[in-house]
Amino acid sequence: MLFETMVQDGYEQVVFCHDKASGLKAIIAIHDTTLGPALGGCRMWPYATEEEALHDVLRLSRGMTYKNAAAGLNIGGGKTVIIGDPRTDKSETLFRALGRYVESLNGRYIIAEDVGTTEDDMNFIYNETNYVTGSTAGAGSSGNPSPKTALGIYYAMKRTAKEVFGSDSLADKKVSVQGVGNVSYTLCELLHAEGAKLIVTDINEVAVARAVTNLNATAVGIDEIYDVDADIFAPCALGAILNDDTIQRLRVKAICGSANNQLMDLEKHGQMLEARGILYAPDYIVNSGGVINVADELSGYNEARAIKQVKEIYNQIGKVFEIAKTKNIIPAIAADELAEQRIAQVKAMRSNFLQTEHSSISRKS
Repeated sequence: MLFETMVQDGYEQVVFCHDKASGLKAIIAIHDTTLGPALGGCRMWPYATEEEALHDVLRLSRGMTYKNAAAGLNIGGGKTVIIGDPRTDKSETLFRALGRYVESLNGRYIIAEDVGTTEDDMNFIYNETNYVTGSTAGAGSSGNPSPKTALGIYYAMKRTAKEVFGSDSLADKKVSVQGVGNVSYTLCELLHAEGAKLIVTDINEVAVARAVTNLNATAVGIDEIYDVDADIFAPCALGAILNDDTIQRLRVKAICGSANNQLMDLEKHGQMLEARGILYAPDYIVNSGGVINVADELSGYNEARAIKQVKEIYNQIGKVFEIAKTKNIIPAIAADELAEQRIAQVKAMRSNFLQTEHSSISRKS
């Protein structure tokens, strides 16, 4: 079944990693390297079964291929999952063992942080391989990508507002935000600074209180966020929250947030939003600021250059909206077409033989 899945969805490589001494149980999936080496984060999660972990890493690695391609990056898509509880199972030896597996791939895959992992974890990995981004240990590292992710969402939201309201100004716009963690709180700061009116919710009451106190946000209950009368809804927590129930309740004109896989069923629920006149900004383009930032490390990190490219998300989301209008398709499918078109163009261009392929990737010393 695994090989059937790999053939069907175009996966190149799946690596199962085990280290008895540290207790490491991890899976690395490389989906596509047409555009360059695969880059994607390392997720640590207490998966109930190995099958669940495998399903997740395959889904996530394919998503990274599309995200990186649509963002205009010369990198492919990959992902790592570690089976374990990030609160209790972390150790230096576990991440160093994983780093040795990454090193064995000889640059085909570059690892970064994700859910359940941190800069400190990337620093441990850096002891064993240079094929890691988002650490603070090496020269030219960019550190925590969250602020750049938030910046990208902010510019995506401005372009989405322009599409819906005719202006990209967010001043006086009501933005309902689901989840105010590290990324979305920074987004809320940017929105507040421009004069947007914030309505927030989160299971973490401390995070909500901080937004209320510091950003003059209005707090609502977890389930109430779908019923809020606002201009833009920003899902920044869980995936699959746009479904048969919630879409019917929404009282907004647009959706633009950081959560992954917001549509429970891409085509069905994308069409439901279209029918209700709600513009959906595809999540993997909206939240690509973090990967754009860490990808800049691969050619020697320059923050000004990284910020400039993160701001290009404004234009990328605009291209998606144009494709959707021209082809009369929903934005979620238009985003996939944008990514697939770029991959196909590069694959065709590389059909000619080179004795030694040029690489723009420079390993950190």
